Amino acid sequence: MKLEKKRKIGSLLLLMAVLMLLSGCRTQQEYKEQADEETYTILDQKWQPKHGVKVNYRISDVAPDPNSIILDPNWVPSGQITLEEAVAIATVRSRDYQARKESLYNTTLDLTLQRHNFVAQWFGTIDGGYGRDESDETVRAGGDLGFDQLLADGTQISAAVATDWLRYLTGDPDTSLVSVLSASVSKPLLRGSIKEVVQENLTQAERNVLYAIRSFSRFRKEFVVSIVNDYLRTLQSLDQVENAQSNYVSLQAADEEATLKARAGKLSRFEADETKQRMLQARDNLAQSQRRYQQILDAFKLTLALPVDANIVLDSLILEEIALMDISEPNFLVSGAVDMALKTRLDLATSYDKVDDAQRKVAVTEDALRARLDLVASARVDSTEETDWARLRFHDGIYDVGMVLDLPLDKLSERNSYRRSLISYLQTKRDYALAVDEVKLDVRNAYRGLIETAQRHHIQKMGLELAQERVNNTTLLLQAGRVEARVMLDSQDDLLAAQNDTTTTLVNYMLAKLGFYRDVGILTVKPDGSWQSLEKIDEKLF
Repeated sequence: MKLEKKRKIGSLLLLMAVLMLLSGCRTQQEYKEQADEETYTILDQKWQPKHGVKVNYRISDVAPDPNSIILDPNWVPSGQITLEEAVAIATVRSRDYQARKESLYNTTLDLTLQRHNFVAQWFGTIDGGYGRDESDETVRAGGDLGFDQLLADGTQISAAVATDWLRYLTGDPDTSLVSVLSASVSKPLLRGSIKEVVQENLTQAERNVLYAIRSFSRFRKEFVVSIVNDYLRTLQSLDQVENAQSNYVSLQAADEEATLKARAGKLSRFEADETKQRMLQARDNLAQSQRRYQQILDAFKLTLALPVDANIVLDSLILEEIALMDISEPNFLVSGAVDMALKTRLDLATSYDKVDDAQRKVAVTEDALRARLDLVASARVDSTEETDWARLRFHDGIYDVGMVLDLPLDKLSERNSYRRSLISYLQTKRDYALAVDEVKLDVRNAYRGLIETAQRHHIQKMGLELAQERVNNTTLLLQAGRVEARVMLDSQDDLLAAQNDTTTTLVNYMLAKLGFYRDVGILTVKPDGSWQSLEKIDEKLF
């Protein structure tokens, strides 16, 4: 008998030791990897083709997806970077982009907890200690193992097995080893018994992930347009430097010629001095243009998350490529673009779904106004003998079943929550109606912007041709002594303004077109961070 007792005690101690080892064998890295796997499994399941290409969405400390852009984080580019390379670098290194990926991850991570609330949640504890009084010394050990689970209909189940072992060292040498099986069930019959109400937090978490995917996908489109904007604006500033340099060189030559003519008596001293003054102004304008360009370039480096001392230059040929595009007014109706936007804008779809969210919240607060009536049951079964812990006396257990009624006598807080949910529902419907109008306004404004920038570019292009012709004519007339130097100088200033304005309208048109496609919702961002060709996008509107 003593041998059997020792074996049972040994078995219990072995079980407790195993539980202790299991509880401490998982490392922090394994917890992280488990969270990453569960989170990205959810994202991969929920990401639909209509949300855009599923790429470049994993945070920096996990393995990238197969199609992601991969760059050495310590790599600093040098020399010329193209527009496509700039977008790729920004996609990998931009702090804003990284923050949006992390926000997407965190939203999905929240869902893992909500899902976990509806699965069996196991728990286990192990305790032990030593006690001493005037007559006895004791060693005690114990533990319990069980689970809690919440079902979709609000039923809560709990079960546990607890074991206690007590050994007297100086007094009674007997060993006491007992175990207890306990279980309880609580099933709501009124308040809290509707599946949709019980699972509201889970439902909202599921939808929040969908909203986060939509938001991230739209952010990628906005992000690409913003990088293109900064790249082209930097090139625009560089073009202004080149125009200012060309203007300075021309006026420098004019100043040298005017000085020689003044010495020969062929030009008044006043006109020669005016020419020199314009030359000095051009030199000052060049210095200012160079400073502005360097500041804009450094700011662009920060946008790409590059060191400000990185030695990079941008590809100025992109402006020539844009100039060769068919710059024309849209040949489709704005109504068709609006209809397309109402179907494709992901942020509008989220705004629509939030109306349904608010309606569900009304149902939840309505349920809270009801009385609570729960059916409860419990059981407790002890082991057969003090040392026979493995045999439970089910026939001699304690069983209980009953009802608990919580009358709705004081529901002021619940009443107020219900009233707020009704108001929130009305507000959400108004927000959706406003979102529809704002999408329409975005598209209509973008459409007008396309028309305006196309028209202004054609006007400025003709103005540039005229300004260049004026400079040529006035230069010849000045050499023939038929016009004053001021006329030639004014034409030179007008040429500089026309050159800058032409580049400005060219950049504005390109950005207006990209912005229009973004606002319509048909701009497609490819895995490398670039965008689908504008010609293919145009086909979607015809």
